[in-house]
Amino acid sequence: MLKMSYKDLRVWVKGRALVKIVYQLTKAFPKEELFGLTSQIRRAAVSIPSNIAEGSQRSSDREFANYVLIARGSIAELETQVLLSVDIGYLSNEHATPVLQLLDEISRMLHRLHSKLIAQSS
Repeated sequence: MLKMSYKDLRVWVKGRALVKIVYQLTKAFPKEELFGLTSQIRRAAVSIPSNIAEGSQRSSDREFANYVLIARGSIAELETQVLLSVDIGYLSNEHATPVLQLLDEISRMLHRLHSKLIAQSS
């Protein structure tokens, strides 16, 4: 098992920063989307650092690795939702690009973490 707290993981810190950005961006979405796309985007963003934290508290590296995969799934979900938001005019490419770049960075970090956890569990 990882000996450090999830709070010390750079990927968790970046996930929290992503949540803040997502909440700021979705404030400008139409009010009728509050329980639709806005809610889905926010939940997907929150899911990323939340699954890292939850997984880190499991009893084995293999279990933690599964939560890392769930977080990566949330990244794909959020990426799709951001692209849809651009498609329908809720977000500009200018606002979406930094979010998509951060998602890519976090995804790569999670891939490395997953590989490390699987190697440790073997």
